[in-house]
Amino acid sequence: MTRRVTTLLSATAVSLFVLGCAPQNTADKGFVVDAAQDYTASDLVSQTLPELAAQLQSGDITVEQLTRAYLARIDAVDKSGPRLQAVLSLNPNALSDARALDAKREAGEPLGALHGLPILLKDNIESKDPVATTAGALALADNITGRDAPLVAGLREAGAVIIGKANLSQWANFRSRNSMSGWSALGGQVRNPHSLDRNPCGSSSGSGAGVASSLAAGAVGTETNGSIICPSTINGVVGFKPTVGLVSQQYIVPISSSQDTAGPMTKTVRGAAMMLGPMAGNDVDYSAGLSADALRGQRIGVMRFAQGSHSGIQAQFDESLKVLTTAGAELIEIDAFDLGVEGYGGKSFSVLQYEFKATLNDYLASTPDTVETRTLSELIRFNTANTDVELPLFDQSILELSEARGPLSEQAYIDAASEIKLATGKNGIDRLLSEHNVVALVAPSGPLPGRIDPVNGDVWPDWAGAGYLAAVAGYPHLSVPMGTVRGMPIGLSFIGTAGDDGNILGYGYAFEQQSKTRENMSRAAPQYRQSAEDVDVIGTAMRPHALETAARKD
Repeated sequence: MTRRVTTLLSATAVSLFVLGCAPQNTADKGFVVDAAQDYTASDLVSQTLPELAAQLQSGDITVEQLTRAYLARIDAVDKSGPRLQAVLSLNPNALSDARALDAKREAGEPLGALHGLPILLKDNIESKDPVATTAGALALADNITGRDAPLVAGLREAGAVIIGKANLSQWANFRSRNSMSGWSALGGQVRNPHSLDRNPCGSSSGSGAGVASSLAAGAVGTETNGSIICPSTINGVVGFKPTVGLVSQQYIVPISSSQDTAGPMTKTVRGAAMMLGPMAGNDVDYSAGLSADALRGQRIGVMRFAQGSHSGIQAQFDESLKVLTTAGAELIEIDAFDLGVEGYGGKSFSVLQYEFKATLNDYLASTPDTVETRTLSELIRFNTANTDVELPLFDQSILELSEARGPLSEQAYIDAASEIKLATGKNGIDRLLSEHNVVALVAPSGPLPGRIDPVNGDVWPDWAGAGYLAAVAGYPHLSVPMGTVRGMPIGLSFIGTAGDDGNILGYGYAFEQQSKTRENMSRAAPQYRQSAEDVDVIGTAMRPHALETAARKD
């Protein structure tokens, strides 16, 4: 390892060791759960964001008490016990911020709906706290900017406590075609709290696992194409990707100017709605209009073409459609959809490469002088020089492909960007809504996860869902837990047109209230299983029975 890396690691340790959040050496320990220990969340930390907000407002609990409870939970579950590695660093100011917020409430000066609620930020989002914004990468280990992203400023103005930074897929999973979701050089591999050997999905893996395992009242994720929705469905939480532009992209390590957005990840739809207004900074209370009757009389399009091939997901989807009907919705089946773009995948990927090069170069140029990698080309060289830390599991092929792209003025980029945006937006979601006379589209939010695989990288089954349409179009997309399949959560997607964020949240809320999935904690809460074989029926089936059966016959 070079001397430069040693220096960076020392600097990083300053922020990572804060409040006991030390980098973990897991090579000699393994991820073994003590079967006698119950890691299920209880008491304060098990509650939802709205429930905690009510208790803080009534004075039943203090902000300091709640913040300490989450810090203890992080220590017990993320840094010990199952060791999820969902939290990359803690904010050294969290407790002092909590005490200041308690003083404000005592003085009759509450800040807003989020007053006193501890929130995790995905570690590609800047905060003014003395903690680096790293995107999980060694090259940004000294990126302590002293500035709040506008969405973070909005959360603070509403009274949120920034408790720390969530681990993520490095560079928001835009580094290699052979990547592992949830892995970063600084944070290691995020574990799925429902089954520790299963993929937590990325790139907002730490945010999803953190909320599911009650490490904060809520978290902020970011998405370019699936990075809020996928970890939300797979970890069993609510995730909302707003219309692109509703939440500012400023001071977030970027991929795509046309697709990037941050969004809330919480246990409930109401919690996500409470976070969205402050994040957007638009003084809109998205929770005010939520109603259990929002689906009544509404025509909802069922994207059968996106239900995937897994029979368990299909069965759960069908049960959720019954819930929608019970809630008063009229369901319209949509069996087929054609993007109508030859080579869509390649064009979509090329647009991201162009935009990544342009936006990352701009971002790196804005970082403090302590960050020595100032361009994408310098980042590639840095990773090559520090291959033992940065490249032990997979390459940086996407970085290299992006560096080879020209400026955004190239006609190839302009044409591809226009074509895919039209195909997914006006000729995609909007056409489906219009032709079928529906107000929203529903589908499973994603597949069931494969195992974490450091040999092959991500290995995914046949995909379920149509999140790519909302991602590329820049339209709102909500995932709400709809149940479990073989012990793993699965979500239901609600997708709408640009600017229809409030209505999409409303439809998801009505479904959530009717289905009561969140109330049935045996289905929704993580069990911290070592593997799927800890599910009784699966474990039994995996053991031999031939001799036992023969003995019974004799």
